[in-house]
Amino acid sequence: MDEIDVPSHFLCPISLQLMRDPVTVATGITYDREYIERWLFSCKNNTCPFTKQVLVDTDLTPNHTLRRLIQSWCILNASLGIERIPTPKPPIDKVQIVKLINDASKLPKMQLKCLQRLRSIAFESDRNKKCLEAAGAVEFLASIIKKNESTVIEVVLEDGSREFKRASDEALNILYQLEPSEAGLKSLISRNYGFVESLLHVMKGGNYQSRAYAAMLMKSAFQVADPIQLINASPHIFIQIVHLLRDGISQQASKAALKLLVELCPWGRNRIKAVEAGVSHVLIEILLDISERRTCELILVVLDQLCSCAEGRAELLNHGAGLAIVSKKILRVSQVGTDRAVKILASISKFSATSRVLQEMLQVGVVSKLCLVLQVESSKKTKEKTREILNLHSSVWKNPSCIPPRLLSSYPSS
Repeated sequence: MDEIDVPSHFLCPISLQLMRDPVTVATGITYDREYIERWLFSCKNNTCPFTKQVLVDTDLTPNHTLRRLIQSWCILNASLGIERIPTPKPPIDKVQIVKLINDASKLPKMQLKCLQRLRSIAFESDRNKKCLEAAGAVEFLASIIKKNESTVIEVVLEDGSREFKRASDEALNILYQLEPSEAGLKSLISRNYGFVESLLHVMKGGNYQSRAYAAMLMKSAFQVADPIQLINASPHIFIQIVHLLRDGISQQASKAALKLLVELCPWGRNRIKAVEAGVSHVLIEILLDISERRTCELILVVLDQLCSCAEGRAELLNHGAGLAIVSKKILRVSQVGTDRAVKILASISKFSATSRVLQEMLQVGVVSKLCLVLQVESSKKTKEKTREILNLHSSVWKNPSCIPPRLLSSYPSS
């Protein structure tokens, strides 16, 4: 191909390869469908790559004339090793999907066939996912999840193998894979009454995979939720998050649960709801066993949020390893981790500093670690907060025999 003079207008402006399925965007520029769909739907761009103009309409119009010219050119150059490009199959459109969903809504026996077809369509391309959402597939799938449809269907997996799933589990799987837009998620939790409750039901009694999908969908939904929806979060959400974290279903599910806590805990009485559900205890237990950076950061963020209330500080102090593990993570995770851990200790030392707590902080190495923070490179804000903690209790902590001299030398003088 490199030695053959290919007409420039036969080449895709993105790939610079011969186009197999030329389509034209609203700006009038023609691209190969595979590459422009990747640009628009997978990479989530909204501009024409060639002109840089914003595309208000992302519809792609097949350029049949150019495709026929390319096919004819391939035939003429077959002797030079050029293979003929087959006529591409027309992509699924919104009208076809709407009909499929309507048929399934009117005729329950069509539901299983519809789910199998929706799964197949969704896994073909990111463009298809957007088309499915525009046709109402998100609401249709949510309705099946809400009904907790127990009908069993046979599903063909990507590797060609087959397995049997409940209709509601398959609908949840497809909905997660669709990656609904922000507008779609907002619509689900505001207009589709009971959707969050249905996800909560799955988190409580579903299989491991479905529980993970439910947690990840709930995380995505609450990230775009209105404040009033966050404030009114059910206590049962925090209970199921604790169960999910304890079961350790998957790292992805655990991170989704932690991010969900990050979204919920700053609002209203959610910190107290979380503490009462046992969030503080389970987070400390996880922190004792893991070293993965992002997970540690998320846990420390949530513990910092919880320690802004008296109940949260009490729970951290009631755990025998609470102070020790927070202190241990300082300078061992990341700058974000160090900042959050110091903030947690600042909350404890300012609002919960009984004589027993101050002695424990000394004995488990908290004071030594704070002195070390002043000796090494860290953020200005963190060092200032560290000095505040040490100055606040200098009458108890300064000059004790259990702080090494090399660290004690950095203890603030006043």
